[in-house]
Amino acid sequence: MQNKKVIAVVLGIMCFALTAGICVQMRTVKGTNATVSNDYEENNLRAEVLRFKEKYDNKVKDLENAEAELEKERENATKNDTDLQEKEKEITQGNKIIGLAEVSGQGVIVTLGDSKKDVSSSLDPSSLLVHDTDVLSVINELKNAGAEAISINDQRIIPTTGIICGGNIIDINGEKVGTPFEIKAIGLPEQLAALDRPGGYLDLLKSYSIEVKLEKSNNITIPKYTGTINYKYAKAVN
Repeated sequence: MQNKKVIAVVLGIMCFALTAGICVQMRTVKGTNATVSNDYEENNLRAEVLRFKEKYDNKVKDLENAEAELEKERENATKNDTDLQEKEKEITQGNKIIGLAEVSGQGVIVTLGDSKKDVSSSLDPSSLLVHDTDVLSVINELKNAGAEAISINDQRIIPTTGIICGGNIIDINGEKVGTPFEIKAIGLPEQLAALDRPGGYLDLLKSYSIEVKLEKSNNITIPKYTGTINYKYAKAVN
């Protein structure tokens, strides 16, 4: 009788241990399946993004090749025609002005970055970050100082460019860019460098411990605007 009780207890313990082991294994399998599933979805999304990027890059190359061919055709067409050559100069100059042509020249490079101070050390943590209004104010000061072409992180600024805050990033020409913001401006360096004057906007940003750097350069290249410019309401006056 005693042996039967012992056997029953041992069997009970073994059944409990076996049941617990099965439960642990099922949870492990479920967790593994969930991880595999998440990894699979993440890999699919990454592959999809890469495919779209490849398509986009190919389209950009096709556009660049088409523009190069168009430029050759225009050059050939205007070789022996003075009037057409003059029109070609006007088109080229117009493209520079509205941002549809890459330009280079002397100017300044302004770099803005978030403060490196501990956020907890400030009563207003947002004052330690670069905002869209800060970037816009710097752009306006550069324009007022005579900048002829401006870019932010290689996004060309044109008359219809919007600068919109989106959390810790800024939307420029529909592209999302983050700090540090590298603002390039072509113009007379001495005139543009006045942006860093005492009491100016850069001086104000420095007072909030925002990272600010301004340097002059004789060789700045600003890319052309690659988007589409649509004028729906403005009409040419004949």
